[in-house]
Amino acid sequence: MGTQLAGLTAAVTGGTAGIGRGIVEAFLGEGAQVALMARNKGKAEQALEEMDAGEAAVFIPGDATVQAEVEGFIDQAVKHLGQVDVLVNNAGGAGDLQPLVDLSDEAFDLALKWNLYSTFWASRRVLPGMLERGFGRIINISSVEGKVGKPVFTAYSAAKHAVNGLTKSLAQEVSAQGVTVNALCPGLVITDIVKDNGPATAEAMGLTFDEMVDLFAQESAIKRPNTVEEVAAAAVLLASRAGGGITGTTLSVDGGSAPY
Repeated sequence: MGTQLAGLTAAVTGGTAGIGRGIVEAFLGEGAQVALMARNKGKAEQALEEMDAGEAAVFIPGDATVQAEVEGFIDQAVKHLGQVDVLVNNAGGAGDLQPLVDLSDEAFDLALKWNLYSTFWASRRVLPGMLERGFGRIINISSVEGKVGKPVFTAYSAAKHAVNGLTKSLAQEVSAQGVTVNALCPGLVITDIVKDNGPATAEAMGLTFDEMVDLFAQESAIKRPNTVEEVAAAAVLLASRAGGGITGTTLSVDGGSAPY
């Protein structure tokens, strides 16, 4: 057990699998109390049992594409934890990957709600308390696709570029009052979700799954996918008191894929 986040409380959307779960586990390991939101109650309860979280973590059901449920999650997190010191806007995903000419209004709208609007709703809800206390950490999980573009990732890339813009502007609004705002931009991380959805993504790109993984790896300097643990370690730094001098950044954890 570490102590980097001792005494802090955190709210994490999409916290039962993949990068979100890795961040929850890392936060708990550094002494934080955590409220996590996801849609699947059974999956959440299993995750908490596997993490042996005990009373340090609480699951609050919610759908990141529904404004009332995102805002309700923040309210319930405050009720359970007393306050929210750290918000991790992790919920999101690539959704329907196809060329823009074939992309429906509904698919584009879903990408924005899932990735951008959920970040906006949760951040707006949690900020008054952070500003009143003069301390807060907002960490938005973006993507390397928030810095570059790839074929068929049009809606997802647009949403993540917008998340990065929101991050930079919000940091200018609130950082002088003790609230830092940063985005993490992971490259390819082989989570269960990627394993499940990756073959369809690769097919949309005209590749096999293995070819897609190799393509993404070769675009990086480390020539391999990143890991959940590497992303979670960066989140711990940004959430910590020691991270108070870092704000308005779009921090790449992509093995050197993005050009900036």
